[in-house]
Amino acid sequence: MSRSSGIIPDEFMFNEFKRQCLSTENWLSKYDKNDMEVWVEVAPLSASTNNKGNYSKVHKIKCRINIKDVSAATMYDVLHDGVYRKTWDPTMLESFDIARLAHNADVGYYSWICPKPLKNRDVVTLRSWQASENEYVIINFSDLVRAVSLMTGYLIKPTGPNSCVFTYLSQADPRGSLPKWVVNKASQVLAPKVLRSVHKAGQNYPAWKAANSPDHKPWLYPIQSELPMMDPAELSIQRGDSLENVDESSTRDAQENEDSS
Repeated sequence: MSRSSGIIPDEFMFNEFKRQCLSTENWLSKYDKNDMEVWVEVAPLSASTNNKGNYSKVHKIKCRINIKDVSAATMYDVLHDGVYRKTWDPTMLESFDIARLAHNADVGYYSWICPKPLKNRDVVTLRSWQASENEYVIINFSDLVRAVSLMTGYLIKPTGPNSCVFTYLSQADPRGSLPKWVVNKASQVLAPKVLRSVHKAGQNYPAWKAANSPDHKPWLYPIQSELPMMDPAELSIQRGDSLENVDESSTRDAQENEDSS
């Protein structure tokens, strides 16, 4: 990852992320129902002719849900609240914050469960965020262990006092060869399931937060953070080509294996 302004995402990176969230060019719809949409990026024709394999190392997926009963501010809090996430994220194995880099940036660790028979993944993530009356943005860059996140994050735009449009964009290199069924399952089954989970988490958050340190929101009030400060210069984004590649392109869906046995 190269950014002339330093390791912490700058305004250009935030604008580029928002542009990709709103873009419609080279996106293929894979799911569209119940106020939820999921797309996968398809390579331009000129690029696809040079890719003769049945998979791409970099996978990009975009999900959007029209939420009619939860405010954008609440959804933003849900994404930041690591303690609350442990109560609603069924794919999370472990997650913890490591250090602050700035008033709106930190570094942390996250590991998650992958569909069987794939191996689980984990990442060390540099996260940065912006909040305003018109939109809330969180973007992540990750640098190691079995997944390299090129640009991942959330764009939440209010549509009313208790409604919003919630967009998730993930552009990641899983450090290995993934079969087509993984991409299809991620876009048609897993992504809608995650959207439903995060929506439900938003619905339940106000009551949960009222009973769990209701005034503690260090993502809004940096003075509340107890994380140690770290000089961003101490971090380095590891180059993807220096990491281990794992070929899982021949693995079959666990459900498919069960059906054929």
